[in-house]
Amino acid sequence: MRSFDVVVIGAGPGGEVAAGRLAEAGLNVAIVEGDKVGGECSYYACMPSKALLRPGELLADVRRVPGAAGAVTGPLDVPAVLRWRDELIGDLDDSGQLPWLRERGVTLVRGWGRLAGEKRVVVGEEILEARRAVILATGTRAVLPQADGLAAARPWTNREATTSRTIPASLIVIGGGVVGVEMTQAFTSLGSRVTLVEGDRGLLPNEEDFVRSEVSASLTEQGVDIRAGQRAHAVRRAAGRVTVTLSDGSAVTADEVLVAAGRAPQAAGLGLETVGGVASGFVAVDERMRVPGLDWLYVVGDLNGRALFTHMAKYQAAIAAGDILGRDMVVQHVADGVGSPRVIFTDPQVAAVGHTTATAAAAGLRVRVVDVPTDGNAGGAFTGGARGTSRFLVDEDRDLLVGVTLTGTAVSEFLQAATIAVVGEVPIRRLRHAIPAFPTRSEIWLHLFNALGV
Repeated sequence: MRSFDVVVIGAGPGGEVAAGRLAEAGLNVAIVEGDKVGGECSYYACMPSKALLRPGELLADVRRVPGAAGAVTGPLDVPAVLRWRDELIGDLDDSGQLPWLRERGVTLVRGWGRLAGEKRVVVGEEILEARRAVILATGTRAVLPQADGLAAARPWTNREATTSRTIPASLIVIGGGVVGVEMTQAFTSLGSRVTLVEGDRGLLPNEEDFVRSEVSASLTEQGVDIRAGQRAHAVRRAAGRVTVTLSDGSAVTADEVLVAAGRAPQAAGLGLETVGGVASGFVAVDERMRVPGLDWLYVVGDLNGRALFTHMAKYQAAIAAGDILGRDMVVQHVADGVGSPRVIFTDPQVAAVGHTTATAAAAGLRVRVVDVPTDGNAGGAFTGGARGTSRFLVDEDRDLLVGVTLTGTAVSEFLQAATIAVVGEVPIRRLRHAIPAFPTRSEIWLHLFNALGV
């Protein structure tokens, strides 16, 4: 048995941040990881997917600008893209992540950790005792939908897609959520013929209607075959090819099939039942990220189901670490759940924070919807033509922004200003005096103020 102040299970972004903060404050911390230090984001999700998306995004932007467009003389150098991707993910070797832990004095324990009663973690045959707290940060895993023959067809998940050594000539993507549309975008830009099977919920079901229509139109224009409202009924692999039969009876065949139909929490095998918890599903937590009734057990990141984003895992880790250190970390979670900023790296990009019109209505808010063209200003004239929509939701009872959704070129860089306005609950009449510089695309804010008459 070894004893530590805090034991963290899971060395993804949330686990790393929590362990690092606690160790920097002088606590003796162990972090347990059975796969790679850095987690899903570093090797199989955020980092490699953006490496695959960025070259096509940049090329599309250049082709929209007169003068620069003529300088584009050929397609993307796909082998170079894949080499760059491999460099960014360390060729799936996590040794580059270890110095960060060593510098802070965090003890890395390799293996799968599970609870074995109060403040005890078992890793293999070793027992780790936590004098103060245990933090669970094990994230989520890809799930396969119920489709006949799917598992036997050896489908890709996000892991195989983002680390593929080659780009297939044709690809079927099952699922119209964020992973599905981003991988559709990436592989299309890299030369695959992609068929996107939306599923029952359609394309990007959690976003505004105009987002779905603009992204769908753009993907179609790029050559994607979108099977709207269809789901995979049966899947067969034969002679090196995959055939997917859809719910309407039609079928499509390709070299590979990628399943992007949702994620499930990695709770099984964590030993939650040994402390009175449920051994499956998301783990509920309070505002301090503690499991109710267990003041020593914290859950951060995807496992608690509050907001499945890397940046939110880091945010929650800071709250948990602060609480363990006895700091006053009680906050209004306006930045959690529906308030989380989010970006979808398609062409056009999608960036949003706060409510959509649907979630605002469900919350009983009385909002005014203001839509303006994202590039309908002087700054937008330099991006190669008007593209995208910017939607602002104003709570008419409180005179506050409660949601912003943006589409267009590089709108992810607009998002922090919108996040500050929403999370900071800046009154519209105060926000009016934050003047965007001319000529920048940030003048979308002036269109909002003009529409509101302030």
